[in-house]
Amino acid sequence: MRILFTHSYFLQFDPKQWETMQPYAPLGTIYAAALLRDNGFEVALHDVMFLNDPNTISSVLASFKPDVLVVYDDGFNYLTKMCLTNMRQAAYKMAQLAKAVGCITIASSSDSTDHHKEYLAQGFDYVILGEAEYTLLNLVQSLDSENSTSNITGLVYNTKDGLVNTGKRPVINDLDSLPFPAWDLIDVESYRKAWLEKNGYFSINFATTRGCPYKCNWCAKPIYGNRYNARTPQNVFEEIKQLYEKYHFDHIWFCDDIFGLKPGWVKEFATLLHQSNIKIRFKIQSRADLLLKDEQVKPLADAGCATVWMGAESGSQKILDGMDKGITVAQIEEATAQLKQNGIRTAFFLQFGYLEETKEDIVMTLEMLRKLMPDEIGISVSYPLPGTKFYEKVKEELKTKTNWTDSDEMAIMFRGTYEPAFYKKLHRYVHTYYRRLQNDKKVKQFQIKAIIKMPLYAFQEVRQKQILK
Repeated sequence: MRILFTHSYFLQFDPKQWETMQPYAPLGTIYAAALLRDNGFEVALHDVMFLNDPNTISSVLASFKPDVLVVYDDGFNYLTKMCLTNMRQAAYKMAQLAKAVGCITIASSSDSTDHHKEYLAQGFDYVILGEAEYTLLNLVQSLDSENSTSNITGLVYNTKDGLVNTGKRPVINDLDSLPFPAWDLIDVESYRKAWLEKNGYFSINFATTRGCPYKCNWCAKPIYGNRYNARTPQNVFEEIKQLYEKYHFDHIWFCDDIFGLKPGWVKEFATLLHQSNIKIRFKIQSRADLLLKDEQVKPLADAGCATVWMGAESGSQKILDGMDKGITVAQIEEATAQLKQNGIRTAFFLQFGYLEETKEDIVMTLEMLRKLMPDEIGISVSYPLPGTKFYEKVKEELKTKTNWTDSDEMAIMFRGTYEPAFYKKLHRYVHTYYRRLQNDKKVKQFQIKAIIKMPLYAFQEVRQKQILK
């Protein structure tokens, strides 16, 4: 059988990300393509990253003539985990075009796992639940030999007798057993050009782990669950070495939810890099408490870590505890200090609008920014995703709108402490405030505390010049 892979992340459908222009290849997609190719299937990839119309798949369907279309979204990228409706509609359209020319259609993504009935109703024959590589391999093998699919775990599909759900299969424990992603299916030069023109360097993505064992109650894990499995440092180093020799990239984004959780992993990885001629900068995602364990920060610096993104979320301990984050504001402060001491840029994910957050809690977050001065920030509002405790708490307040159209929408979709318009203005204000902090290190503490005394309407309408002279 001939298998055509695609994904539904059209960068141009997400204006904020199109402007940022930091595109990463669909890593999960090319992992699955590599496994099928290693098992004898002819595969091709229609990469839609830089395209602007799902109808572009029609010419590929005509030229490649696949038996199967797999819309396989990258489970390693937080942008695809957000389940943006622009991308969902594109997935539906591509499936419908493939069905029209006789293809079997398969979907794999966080969104299709959570909304499999809708995907089946919109043109997909099968939806894969959870981690997909071996489920997909078993499925196309059965389709190829015209055998029954009922004994393949990890599937949901319709039959004349109704919906069949075979349940999720266990996650892959030995990640080293997977082939390296099929990077040859990617037009790497288009990514290089985009990065260089906008950012002046070229970054690509690697995954060293799958899953996250922590239990933040707003974080959905429909693909890899609460399990955590890691590749060996040697396996990761070998992939980096091969791709570095071929593509000569400048920077790596390790797109793991949590990088280097396994004790001793970072130290061993740093040693392997030191023994080679590869000098590479990279960024990771981690947690404040993890960075303070196992002497993590120094080995990260030795390995070439340039930036660590932390889920700081809030400067209010009440809010962190409400989220079940499992960290303290003091740990955020200490981790930030250690990163700065070792020359690593610190970046904070911040989240506003969580349940029972008040103006005082928001001010604590602003004070944390002023005190710690991270090098970058990313701001969002609380976003209820199916399968989370947070979603269960607010689902009765959700109406027809349960997803953002694009990542810059920033709509709060449940009944927060304040109105949705407040959080949109707050988002703009915090960015303005942060930029001012970067430019003026002498901002006085009383200028922040003054916000507490403001009536709500004034806080909503405040302008930077009115607060910071």
